[in-house]
Amino acid sequence: MTMLKKNHGKTLRSFALGAAGALLTVSSMNAMAFKESGKIIAGSDVTFYPYEYMKDNKPAGFDIEFLDGLAKVMGRESVTLDTRWANLIPGLRGGRFDITNSAMYITEERLKVIDMIPYLKSGVSILSVKGSDYQPKTPEDFCGHTIGSMAGTAWLKPVRKVSAEYCEANGLEPIKINEYPTDPQTTQAMLSRAIDAQITDAAVAGGIVERLGNRVTLSSDTLLYPVLNGFGVKKGNDEVKEALIAGLEKYKKTPEYEALLKKYHFQAPTEEDLKTLMSN
Repeated sequence: MTMLKKNHGKTLRSFALGAAGALLTVSSMNAMAFKESGKIIAGSDVTFYPYEYMKDNKPAGFDIEFLDGLAKVMGRESVTLDTRWANLIPGLRGGRFDITNSAMYITEERLKVIDMIPYLKSGVSILSVKGSDYQPKTPEDFCGHTIGSMAGTAWLKPVRKVSAEYCEANGLEPIKINEYPTDPQTTQAMLSRAIDAQITDAAVAGGIVERLGNRVTLSSDTLLYPVLNGFGVKKGNDEVKEALIAGLEKYKKTPEYEALLKKYHFQAPTEEDLKTLMSN
């Protein structure tokens, strides 16, 4: 009788553990899928013209239109959740949205915490106040100056490297960097002379000149720090990752894809770009 009770107890425990494991498996599967049927929910910092910005109280811009087109060929509807840049990766990892869609550069550091799917080639430009004596062409011209940037951006690391390995190594004053929550706040800081110049994404810089051309100018004349932009996906969420990759292959074959790139004067990454820039 005692042996039967022991065996019965083991059986119950085994069943309970098996049931719990099954529940965890189902729960994990649900956590690693799209949040809502028929939708792609994307986190985006909608302050980054021309990639994403508000127009008529709705998200607009290249990334918004791109995801709309991608979602369409995937048989889904795109939904944009506006959040600030610093909250994008934590929000993705915490399951607030399926992907990030916010002109996010693919970097080695980011690939350690999230998966990223490339869809665009980009880079960095420098802005200065129009008519000012200070017109920096490259980051090496930043020595001894205060430069502004949106906080948490990928180009801050190489700029700090220039400060240490070029400016200070050559007996020059280091670069001071002021970081701001959004890109428009950075531009405003430059216009109020709180900073000497602004470093930002090349397309964003072009948009700022387009809107404020009588007050700012593009002082750099080459694309700096070329990189790939990518969608962010939570690590382990293979369903979303594989669906996006397959969707991108379909979307690239549509006339809407080419028309959108042409509309915004953007470049799709080449095979060589994918080979070299993804390995940086």
